[in-house]
Amino acid sequence: MNASAAAAVTATGTATAPLTWPVEGMTCASCATRVEKAARAVPGVAEANVNLATDSLAITPAAGFEPAALRQAVERAGYTLPTVTLQLAVQDMTCASCVGRVEKALQKVPGVLSASVNLATETASVTMAGAGDLAALVAAVRKAGYGVRADPNGGTGAGAAAAAGPWLTEGRRVVLAALLSAPLVLPMLAMPFASEGAHLMLPPLWQWLLATPVQFWLGARFYKAGWGAVRAGAGNMDLLVSLGTSAAYGLSVYMMWLHGLHHASELYFEGSAVVITLVLLGKWLEARARRQTTAAIRALQALRPDTARVRRDGVDMDLPLAEVQRGDLVVVRPGERLPVDGTVEEGLSQVDESLITGESLPVARAVGEGVTGGAVNGEGLLLVRATTLGAESVLSRIVRLVETAQGQKAPIQRLVDQVSAVFVPVVLVVALIALLGWGFGMQDWHAAVLHAVAVLVIACPCALGLATPAAIMAGTGVAAQRGVLIKDAQALELAHGIQVVAWDKTGTLTVGKPRLVEAGAVQGTREALLAYAAALQTGSTHPLALAVLEAAQGQVLPATQDLRAVPGRGVSGTVDGQEWRLGSARWMQESGLDLSAPAAQTAMLQAQGNTVSYLARMGATPQLVGWLAFGDSAKPGAAAAIAHLQRMGVRSVLVSGDNAGAARHLGEQLGMADIRAEVLPGDKARIVGELKAGGTCVAMVGDGINDAPALAAADVGIAMGTGTDVAMHAAGITLMRGDPGLVADAIDISRRTHAKIRQNLFWAFVFNAIGIPAAALGHLSPVLAGGAMAMSSFFVVSNALLLRRWKGAAR
Repeated sequence: MNASAAAAVTATGTATAPLTWPVEGMTCASCATRVEKAARAVPGVAEANVNLATDSLAITPAAGFEPAALRQAVERAGYTLPTVTLQLAVQDMTCASCVGRVEKALQKVPGVLSASVNLATETASVTMAGAGDLAALVAAVRKAGYGVRADPNGGTGAGAAAAAGPWLTEGRRVVLAALLSAPLVLPMLAMPFASEGAHLMLPPLWQWLLATPVQFWLGARFYKAGWGAVRAGAGNMDLLVSLGTSAAYGLSVYMMWLHGLHHASELYFEGSAVVITLVLLGKWLEARARRQTTAAIRALQALRPDTARVRRDGVDMDLPLAEVQRGDLVVVRPGERLPVDGTVEEGLSQVDESLITGESLPVARAVGEGVTGGAVNGEGLLLVRATTLGAESVLSRIVRLVETAQGQKAPIQRLVDQVSAVFVPVVLVVALIALLGWGFGMQDWHAAVLHAVAVLVIACPCALGLATPAAIMAGTGVAAQRGVLIKDAQALELAHGIQVVAWDKTGTLTVGKPRLVEAGAVQGTREALLAYAAALQTGSTHPLALAVLEAAQGQVLPATQDLRAVPGRGVSGTVDGQEWRLGSARWMQESGLDLSAPAAQTAMLQAQGNTVSYLARMGATPQLVGWLAFGDSAKPGAAAAIAHLQRMGVRSVLVSGDNAGAARHLGEQLGMADIRAEVLPGDKARIVGELKAGGTCVAMVGDGINDAPALAAADVGIAMGTGTDVAMHAAGITLMRGDPGLVADAIDISRRTHAKIRQNLFWAFVFNAIGIPAAALGHLSPVLAGGAMAMSSFFVVSNALLLRRWKGAAR
């Protein structure tokens, strides 16, 4: 049982105290009955009662109850159990076993639906029913033996924690431990070079005086965390270190008492002291390296200025960013960072958006064009009307996306967590076998203790816990700096296996700003055709609509009512009491219209890559009024992007709602052989499903609302950041600028990150597979074991940091 209500079930499996959760969407007694019926059908629910007055559901849990199952059952009944996601910064975690302990502690808190802990960011993300009980979460983590604090900003706090983390003070502790340990270990290192009979080791009393503060003062953290693990009935790295070093220290004290204060042989104070020093050094190096993995987050957070120069009533004043309101005029001088998202009201300048979109060159911004907070203004003075502030700004959303991706677990990490849960008990058994084997089998209890200590020290599962999250943090961070936002760890892990990329056409592979090439009236004049077509497009932001409105600029448009967009077909509306339709040939044919009159001319235009729409007046006998042909050019880097994907072994498929001629013309221009044209939005998802047949990993690239179903259906959805919010919400990866070449970048960084994960896990598993038997067989001293263990964690994090050198896929 891994859910919150498990805590409310006794060991005998009988039902205990009820749990109460709010329910949204209930309006009457029948609603209450439906919710109760749905809840009672959930396995593990002994009783369920709804209070309509308080909009709450009280359930009595029994053995096997899973809150997630209850939530799904209530949602299937048509209602909602509202949830909130809380972020905690967890302190004192040292290995993968700690992650498992914290997650189990959080999952036992009533109301918790899920809990995920990330060792690399030292954060926990907890989803709870209702408003959540933060105090209960904090208490649960502290009871498990760890420190905790809530992040008031709602983020993971990874950047802040890393920026002001404990590694600075830990560095002083490492230096002090090294200074105390040096007199113990240096004589031992010098012994091979000393003359025969020389006594270089310090007297036992001095060894004890130097080793004791290292063991019990500087090493107190291991005892504290190890005791917390014992109380929780689990094990972790600190337990292994404290047991191992205490055994070496205790054996030395016993030998000193047995042989007196003048017999310096058979003492192992240097072993216990140096192991603690090396472990402290390893944790300091690991924390320092881990801090670098959050550099991307801190760089993004630093882009937003603290103040803005606001013009109110003709007066410029500097205000804290929190006091800026939507609609304010913000003055941005040359060289300053834009404090808000907005629209240029006055001025002309070049804006550097490289740290936000990855675009290397400044882009021109004039009156009426949008600008993004955090970008650097060039040589012109800009007056910007603030449109988006605070948490909804582009920069804030980017930070949240990257934080979320870095805080999540990749699917492979869940297997690692399962291994780590049984790792420490197995190591303790191996250490016990080594102790008894050497003690009883070889009759050498001194060696037995040392070899058992070596097993305990080298087996710390730090590298296992850091292997995956460190690589994910580094990969998502550097990708964000290049304009590729990876929303979740699953998308990052799946993207490395992409074999087919399905492309939308308009706005994705084309510029997305079509122009009216030609128009022909079957009835009436060309001017009337444009006027009626523009009237139907009033208020629409579709690229074809904007082209029609631009062509009809200056004309008087007829009054239109009941405007309605028909996805994948076109628009309809009522003019003078009669329905008019503007849309695709398929829709016109479905509506019973004969398109033979302009067929020869429209076919020729379509063969040249143009898109043709038809205007019709409906009624008892639908009549074709005319047609409009639109032209759109391919994006400058589209052909190179398709060619680069082919070199990477990835096949491209064009999936477009456009006519066959226009789609084929573009596909051939870009070097694409597989072209699917005249595809409705719902059919795009079906085609993606067909491409996935046989286990093929498929990505869908799109930018519009009509692409959202296909983006969700694909293994990996990739949305152009220049498109709609709906598309970006449905996608696992967002490209911050409309460059098709970034698709290859997204696949490339995923492949490199996945390779780092495999390398790190291989190193971590091989290290333990070789190190533990070697220590048990007496081939490693505790000192060497401690050094190897410390370096393994540092190696894993440093190997992940190599991803920061990535500059994008070569094109």
